[in-house]
Amino acid sequence: MTTANNRLYFGDNLDILREHVADESVDLIYLDPPFNSKATYNVLFKEKRGAQSAAQITAFDDAWQWGLESESAYHDVVTNGPKALADLLQALRGFLGTNDMMAYVTMMAPRIAELRRVLRPTGSIYLHCDPTASHYIKLLLDAVFGHKNFRNEITWQRTEGHNNTTGRYGNVADILLFYSKSDKAVWNRHFHEHNGQKYSQQQLKRFRHVDADGRNYKLENLTAPSKPNSDSGKFEWRGAIPGPTRGWGYKLEQLEQWWAEGRIQTKRDGTPRTDGLKVYLDESKGKPLQNIWTDIPRIPNTSSERLGYPTQKPEALLERIINASSNEGDVVLDPFCGCGTAIAAAERLNRRWMGIDVTHLAITLIRHRLHDSFGKDLKPYHMLGDPKDLPSAESLALRDRYQFEWWALGLVDARPAQDKRKGADSGIDGYINFFDDNSGKAKRIIVQVKSGKVSAPLIRDLKGVLAREKTEIGLLVTLKPPTGPMRTEAAAAGFYQPSHFLEHAFPRVQILTIEELLAGAQARYPRFAPQATFRQAPRRLRQQREQTRMI
Repeated sequence: MTTANNRLYFGDNLDILREHVADESVDLIYLDPPFNSKATYNVLFKEKRGAQSAAQITAFDDAWQWGLESESAYHDVVTNGPKALADLLQALRGFLGTNDMMAYVTMMAPRIAELRRVLRPTGSIYLHCDPTASHYIKLLLDAVFGHKNFRNEITWQRTEGHNNTTGRYGNVADILLFYSKSDKAVWNRHFHEHNGQKYSQQQLKRFRHVDADGRNYKLENLTAPSKPNSDSGKFEWRGAIPGPTRGWGYKLEQLEQWWAEGRIQTKRDGTPRTDGLKVYLDESKGKPLQNIWTDIPRIPNTSSERLGYPTQKPEALLERIINASSNEGDVVLDPFCGCGTAIAAAERLNRRWMGIDVTHLAITLIRHRLHDSFGKDLKPYHMLGDPKDLPSAESLALRDRYQFEWWALGLVDARPAQDKRKGADSGIDGYINFFDDNSGKAKRIIVQVKSGKVSAPLIRDLKGVLAREKTEIGLLVTLKPPTGPMRTEAAAAGFYQPSHFLEHAFPRVQILTIEELLAGAQARYPRFAPQATFRQAPRRLRQQREQTRMI
């Protein structure tokens, strides 16, 4: 197994977790798995055909279907998984049958079990889901983590409202299921501001008490509701005992510290009041954050933070989670990392991180995001699972030509052109935008990727696409070496000369092999202005203040 560090993995997260992530090596897990919401979001990573792995179904085409792989995964959990999880899965199958929802639950079950294994005793997990499947996923989490380690069901209001709802209330919120591995989990208390202020005018009225030195304070309760048949907090302290359904909400050491500081108000007999904790206005950080979050909106379409990834979550949401349940230097894991919001937030907040995704498109987008956001300040990270040499590239092409194509496009920083399930690709697999003048209009390179046999007609077809699309440059990326006639045909296309830089000339049709790209070769085109293929992530500064660890 690999020592936890900043790592980006390509592959099935179940395999990656089992083979590369050590027991109790992760401090915080955030995951935003594909929901069974029947939504299809245009960018598709793999066709649904044959007996493909359930994990390979794209994160954007989440209509899960029961098949041979689901059946196999079900039998694996029932025969080899934790008893509580095996029992739950059998009960759910009896209730749901072998439909799409059951396929989704079956896919998630072994992954949640592995996530618990890699989590430290002081760790926490936040699972992000919508109401379509949240109740089923909560049962899985109860079975794996134990219902006693459930902390919160957090409601995140992501938008104000919808006007197109018919026959039901508008769905404006997602659910975050928050569990810890034990009662020793890291917890950094957070506070909520109201319109930029620590307290509203109504809340300020609670600070009506005035101390001898003129400081305003309010009184907070020192007790908390106690669970039935629990002795937690049930002890006498300085002559005071909480009521029959309550216990002390703080450890004895904390209570004694406050007593020594004069922060506990007493009764006439000198015993502490159970509602007598003095909280001073000039020291208070505001109202403690609750489990309904209305102050973090979804990313506006016009925001510089938006990268064109349909399910992208705001960085503020992940920063809140990371700050609350981890400390600097801790390891944050996102096993469905998508466009890398959790990874970027962890990097900014001085955490170590691990990200896993099953698509090369997502991996390429994350790498661009990290480099755009942090530049030379980006800490070193390891990329694992992607081809590093020609044989591994050939192996990927044999296993999955679409994944090979997206990986190859990433080698030249090209964006995929379209959904491959939509039929013919019109001779365009990807494109690169660039600027070579001050018009503000991007020029374009059309990219084709070929993993099979190549010949001169491919170049003639590419030249035809250039003419049809009125595009400046065409690039063929090929796994096989080009033939002599191919190079002759490409040379006959001539050169592209930028009108503002006539002293520069670039081959209008270029051929690059995978072997050449792995050795460091690059496409030749004007680089006089920033490359514009991917939406650039805004520059981020690291958090400077180090947090105090609280466990």
